[in-house]
Amino acid sequence: MLNFNPYNLLAGFIFGTLGWGAFAYGKRLELWQPRAIGVALMVYPYLITNDWLLWGTGVGLLVLLWFYHHE
Repeated sequence: MLNFNPYNLLAGFIFGTLGWGAFAYGKRLELWQPRAIGVALMVYPYLITNDWLLWGTGVGLLVLLWFYHHE
């Protein structure tokens, strides 16, 4: 099930790091939306093996995070 393609590893590292930051941000401000999106960003690269779907889902979750951040 795991795909060790370099693009998948890179996507997992990038989106996992951004997810960890989103989770920490949501935890610090006690907001559930950034925390949930952060968990999704950290977990989904393990479940998706198609390169285009992997990157598209990551970008989509980051766009969703942009709409749910609070200034």
